[in-house]
Amino acid sequence: MANKVLFLTGKLAEPSLHKVLKQMTTLPFDYRVHQLGLSVAALMTDKMIARRLTPEIIADSDQIIVPGRCRGDLDALSKQLGVPVIRGPDEVKDLPIYFGQARKASDLSRYDVNIFAEIVDAPERDIAGILDRANYYRQSGADVIDIGCLPEQVFPHLEDAIVALHESGFKVSVDSLEQADLKRAGKAGADYLLSLTEKTYQLAEETDAVAILVPAEMGSLASLERAMELMDKINRPWIADPILDPIHFGLTNSIVRYHELRQKYPDAAIMMGVGNLTELTDADTSGINAILFGIISELNINNVLATEVSPHARRAITEANVARRMMYAAREDSALPRDFSADLLVAHERRPFPDSAEDIAALAENIKDPNFRIKVAEQGIFMFNRDGLMQESDPFAFYPQLKLDGDTGHAFYLGAELARAHIAWQLGKRYIQDQELKWGCAVDSEPEDLTQQTAEGTTLTTGRKCGTA
Repeated sequence: MANKVLFLTGKLAEPSLHKVLKQMTTLPFDYRVHQLGLSVAALMTDKMIARRLTPEIIADSDQIIVPGRCRGDLDALSKQLGVPVIRGPDEVKDLPIYFGQARKASDLSRYDVNIFAEIVDAPERDIAGILDRANYYRQSGADVIDIGCLPEQVFPHLEDAIVALHESGFKVSVDSLEQADLKRAGKAGADYLLSLTEKTYQLAEETDAVAILVPAEMGSLASLERAMELMDKINRPWIADPILDPIHFGLTNSIVRYHELRQKYPDAAIMMGVGNLTELTDADTSGINAILFGIISELNINNVLATEVSPHARRAITEANVARRMMYAAREDSALPRDFSADLLVAHERRPFPDSAEDIAALAENIKDPNFRIKVAEQGIFMFNRDGLMQESDPFAFYPQLKLDGDTGHAFYLGAELARAHIAWQLGKRYIQDQELKWGCAVDSEPEDLTQQTAEGTTLTTGRKCGTA
């Protein structure tokens, strides 16, 4: 960290910046604040900064921090000024988090749980369709593609599917209740076979695939242990799955089985299929995955089988990827799983309202132009310009006060923004004017490599270069 830091800001944000920095009593550097001569700090650009900063202003600064929404090439600006220029957080009130006073930056590139993503309708897809689904799962974070076979349904292209997936760089498991399917899969080179029992374990002698073992009798840990012992006798690799049961059909007892298995076999490879909860519970899967992966982390379970069948579970693989990384980081830090990533906070946010009603009122007093600003606080929605400050909880209540005089374009814009603000206030989401609400990993985004995350959490994304721990 630099010894002397220069913060750049605008007229409206300057009082808040001084206040926040003053409250941060443990900063490891000296700082100065320079107001750049514009009202809104977010309108700052690299070219504007270059024009308005003189050598006298920069003097003795080891680093310059600009608002997070500052636009332009900061690397080029750094070379031009001869001082590193860094983007700070979007919101001034997030500076304590940015500087690690809530939590240091977290490395979310690591994990120790493999995700098996099942294509449940593989027999009904052609090879191109199987590869398309597999690529989607890989982009979502899956490590292994599980080909799901359907009972009493012919799957003539099973072998071709395994070969095609291998040629595309996938690890492949095959999931079937039919021994004939598993034999075909083993001969075709599948990496894993789901599922064998103490009654069918001999199939493992015919293949190099790793066997996923399940109890031959529902809920019987003893049956699973016998299968494990039999596999050890024939010296074949295995992963044990005691089976996670749905709510009201044995969930608690099944979690106890996982705990007992880990206590008895500290080094055993274990799998948990999470679909019986994510698919069979009418609740948001992001929270279910968070809880399950907390249990998985505590029990050091190494493999998870996940599905995306029900429409409400359509982000389950992505959520599992987020959850495994977040729980790994929390466990490594001996910390609660908070402030590592915001991607599982889909409906709500930890800090939804950065501004108080008093902060907004103080800001409104300094507005000198007719443009409307919209902000959200715990008390409701606030709209203001030079003509005054309005507060409502119903967006429709603003309309009679706006006096738009037939300006349909402006009315449309304000309607869209007030709708976002209303949703944010109702759900506890952070609202920033002219920006989409953030829905964590519940929305599509372009995959990219993981980077370090600040406590509030830049959106977690995945890429093919992500490695296991």
